Amino acid sequence: MRPYRVLFVCVANSCQSQMAEGWLRHLGGERFIVRSAGVEPRHLHPLATRAMQEAGVDIGAQRGKGIDAVARENFDLCVALSEMARDACPPLPHVVRIETREFDDPTWLEDADGADLDEFRRLRDELRAFVEGIVATRE
Repeated sequence: MRPYRVLFVCVANSCQSQMAEGWLRHLGGERFIVRSAGVEPRHLHPLATRAMQEAGVDIGAQRGKGIDAVARENFDLCVALSEMARDACPPLPHVVRIETREFDDPTWLEDADGADLDEFRRLRDELRAFVEGIVATRE
């Protein structure tokens, strides 16, 4: 069976979609090809990286990228991780199915020292549960 191709999209590709990409790589293995992108890409948020490291998933090598970096690729599923991301995303003609799931974006928090790390941990755990559902549908 060929790998199931998934694209996660958020606004900045600095947190939610990067975490979801990390989870699907970690939990789905070779059964999936996963990418992430943002409609207004920025750098990976350090607290997203830290929260994922605590769970044993290293996303530190991932980089923020725009939709244009993946627009010509084929995907079985595209998940917009907020309505804002869905509404700002240009048409993706090579996607079989698109769905929207709303997840909070903790990147607006300004405490780089980690006092707001709990918000990133909460998001990490919510995304893990969501990604586990994607993996379960492909077993």
